Amino acid sequence: MSEETTPVEPSQSEPSQPELSQTEDEPTRLQRALEEKSREAEAHYDRYLRAAAELDNARKRAQRDREEYIRFANESLLREILPVLDNFDRALGAARLSTEAQGFVAGVELIQRELLKVLEKFGVTPYSALGQPFDPERHEAVQRVVKPDAPDMTVVEETLRGYLLNGRVLRPAMVVVAVPPDSENA
Repeated sequence: MSEETTPVEPSQSEPSQPELSQTEDEPTRLQRALEEKSREAEAHYDRYLRAAAELDNARKRAQRDREEYIRFANESLLREILPVLDNFDRALGAARLSTEAQGFVAGVELIQRELLKVLEKFGVTPYSALGQPFDPERHEAVQRVVKPDAPDMTVVEETLRGYLLNGRVLRPAMVVVAVPPDSENA
C-alpha cells in the first residue's frame, strides 16, 4: 500500500482575503442601513404624533365652537323680545300712578315675571346699573347730568335695563351719568 499524496485544496470554510473584507463591510453597511431606517421611523413617528395632536386640537376646537354656537344661537331672537319687556316696564310704570288699576297692574306684573323666568331658562338675566361706575362695555350713556352729591361718572338713572346672555352683554343698559359741577361749562 502506497500512500498517495493528493494535493490539498483550500477548504471552503476558510475565506480568502478578498472575501474577508467583503464580510467586514456587510455588517457596517447593514448597521448604517439600520440607523438610517431608525431615523426614518423616528421622523415618521414624530409626524404621526404631531398629526394626532393636531387632530385632537381640531376636535376640541370644533367642540368648543359647537358649544359656543348653541349657547348664543338664540341671541337675535332674544334681542327682539327685549323691547316687549321694556314695554311691560313702561305699562307698569304708568299703571302704578293710577290707584284704580291695581288688578291690571298685578296681572301685568305676573306676565312680566313669567316672561323673565322663561328668558332666564335660556341664559338671559337683567342687570342693574344704578350706582355703578360707568362701564362703556355694559352701559350706553344717553345723558350726562350735574350731580354734586354723586361721584363723577357714576350711573344715576337707568332709562332701559341691561341684559346679559350667558354672562355676555346682550343689550347694554341705557343710562344717565353724573358729572361734576365744573364740567358743565366744558
